[in-house]
Amino acid sequence: MPEGQENIPHLLRELIPQSTFFTQVVNRGILGHYVATASLATGVYETFNNFAAVSPNNPTVFEYFRKDLKRPITDAWVVAPSNGFNGIGESGHPSYANGLGAGVILPKRLLAATLSSAGQGQYEHLLRDNYETPLYAPKVSGRAIEVHQMAEILKLSVAEFTTHARSLASPDELSVYIARQLMRHLAPSLLWITLHDIDVAHSGSYSLYIEGIQRTDRLCRDVWNAIANEPEYAGKTNLFILPDFGRDSDTDAGGNGFQHHRTGDALSRTTWMMAMGPGIRQNVIVDRPVESIDLVPTLGALTGFSPTLATGKVLTEVL
Repeated sequence: MPEGQENIPHLLRELIPQSTFFTQVVNRGILGHYVATASLATGVYETFNNFAAVSPNNPTVFEYFRKDLKRPITDAWVVAPSNGFNGIGESGHPSYANGLGAGVILPKRLLAATLSSAGQGQYEHLLRDNYETPLYAPKVSGRAIEVHQMAEILKLSVAEFTTHARSLASPDELSVYIARQLMRHLAPSLLWITLHDIDVAHSGSYSLYIEGIQRTDRLCRDVWNAIANEPEYAGKTNLFILPDFGRDSDTDAGGNGFQHHRTGDALSRTTWMMAMGPGIRQNVIVDRPVESIDLVPTLGALTGFSPTLATGKVLTEVL
């Protein structure tokens, strides 16, 4: 909305002018963060319980990418905000899985593992796992990276990790820090980062919600700057930024304003997406409705893999 644009100066003034910007990205699936993000990653509207500790049913973009392009295990990574996202790197599909997925790093899980019970209080703001259902404690399994693996993979000691974490204000800052370490030391060709601070809206605090929006705006800019400043990425990397879905309308009697996404109304289902990088036109606005599941087929067309089971369509505007 016009009165909220002051909270996203980096997206509006720096990133959108460099991008092809889609103004109507519709999610026709389940409006839960894990299941909706899994749908983004598979190109199919997943239908599992949002709060179940399961992997997507359909092959993920990471599996298509690695199998078709014969990429090594170190070339696809996910940095996820919540322990509930630990299964997103690899599906349960019989033709894929079996080690073809992405490595998943859960920074909050790593941080919790490095702290003694006496020291966790000072990190409480970084360890909150789920704003929507605070009592939910998912079982963590799958290919989530553990502390000793982090030290080896990222060339980052436990002491360095915890010291840096102490200086950060939010879990998303911790996630972007880990993502930058991955970029610097492994330079994966496919890197998926999920940001979660905005979900503090579920707590009902409007001020914290606005703070989360402002921080996310800055972190999106920081990721794009990191791409421009890393020799392995500069000038040859595409970046896609999009929400998984929206929020209930202020005027919908079945909702609670900004706090939730439960009504299934148009505003809770409709968001946006920007695509930028070499070969993608700048300062282009696309107003036609598209769907969130169109992301994976579009990435396949750009990158050269075939997401044969995805049901979305290629967004020709970015080819």
